[in-house]
Amino acid sequence: MAEQIEFDQAHLTLQEVSEALENGRFVHVRRQLQDMEPEDIAHLLEASPRKSREVLWQLTDPEDYGEILDELNEDVKDALVSKMAPEKLAEATEGMDTDDVAYVLRSLPDNLSREVLSQMDSADRERVETALSYSEDTAGGLMNTDVITIRGDVDIDVVLRYLRMHTELPESTDALYVIDEDRKLIGHLSLITLLTSQPDVKVSEVMDDADEAISVNTSDSDVASLFERRNWVSAPVVDENQHLVGRITIDDVVDVIREDAEHSMMSMAGMNDDEDTFAPVVKSARKRSIWLGANVLAALAAASVSNMFEATLEQMAAIAVLMTIVPSMGGVAGNQTVALVIRGLALGHIGDSNKRELLFKEAAIGFLNGVLWASIIGGIVIVWKGNWLLGGIISAAMMTNLLIAGIAGVTIPILLKKMKIDPALAGGMALTTVTDVIGLSVFLGLATILM
Repeated sequence: MAEQIEFDQAHLTLQEVSEALENGRFVHVRRQLQDMEPEDIAHLLEASPRKSREVLWQLTDPEDYGEILDELNEDVKDALVSKMAPEKLAEATEGMDTDDVAYVLRSLPDNLSREVLSQMDSADRERVETALSYSEDTAGGLMNTDVITIRGDVDIDVVLRYLRMHTELPESTDALYVIDEDRKLIGHLSLITLLTSQPDVKVSEVMDDADEAISVNTSDSDVASLFERRNWVSAPVVDENQHLVGRITIDDVVDVIREDAEHSMMSMAGMNDDEDTFAPVVKSARKRSIWLGANVLAALAAASVSNMFEATLEQMAAIAVLMTIVPSMGGVAGNQTVALVIRGLALGHIGDSNKRELLFKEAAIGFLNGVLWASIIGGIVIVWKGNWLLGGIISAAMMTNLLIAGIAGVTIPILLKKMKIDPALAGGMALTTVTDVIGLSVFLGLATILM
């Protein structure tokens, strides 16, 4: 049975939804959807086949559309919003945080995005357009412009009375931001400090300095690292002149971390992290064929090496039997290093100051593992085939390939990043190509020369 989805009053499984829809029990499904949280409905939509998904979307309360769209992956979201009228989309974004609205609009075609913006009131439109002016993968693209600001020359009592005038505070508010007359950030006042300070104390006397502000052009991965290291719940965002332009909250950072993890996992298979599980067959096949084509080129490179030593392979069947061991071991060892380096690059642990030390370390690991497994594999071949020379050849090839795998595992991701190519996407395939070509070349080359 499909994964069970929890909500407040019942447990509704995908199987139950499918059966209810097939039996025409639409009223029952609508009631169940009304009891579910938006994020649970989003999960249900992503896990449903396309036809069922469209029906479920029609049965969902339109007031929840905005929050649901914010939780959906890009492919599913695109499919749903493409059939919505601009005025309905504008209604769906009401009540959403500015950054969430911008996220939804970025995935729309330009003409549809402009139509949705035209349906908004002027204040909301201005805030969203400000968010859209920044790149999606920067602090400006992550931030929410809904912030509460105060002046430093007022008493705590004035701030408390000011807050009581608000019917609600922005989500995840843990501090108020102190600005001057030019809207430059000069500090922040935590809610704990606000509640524990004497009413007649000036804000400037108890506020913290603005040393935790994030530049609007900071990359989203760097923002995530800052939140992780400093345990922030929220942080202010400033422009190049230190003007307060918004804030980033922990829920936005969690989304970045999750998306980065999904991207790394899917990229290793040449997949898009936003791909719809139930996307049309032709569309999915077209996307995947590009990666398969690249893999064919890598396989042809390895096959061309084998073809160069065709005569040697014809003379000794034992070589043909053993030839896959060396590149396979090199590929596994190299991909271990690639995974380590990609993680280090993502976390900011690897730079010009330490990459040489890392290179020597991984080369040493490759050498030691090469000695170990060359001895083991060589011994097995000698006992199995009764051929000392063949055992020595495969041992030498194994040592060479594992050493090269360690070196390539460090250099390939670093070079790819410098070339603005995602190491998670291309690193594994490039490494496997290197270890296949070198492993086969050394093994078959030595066999040709010595045997």
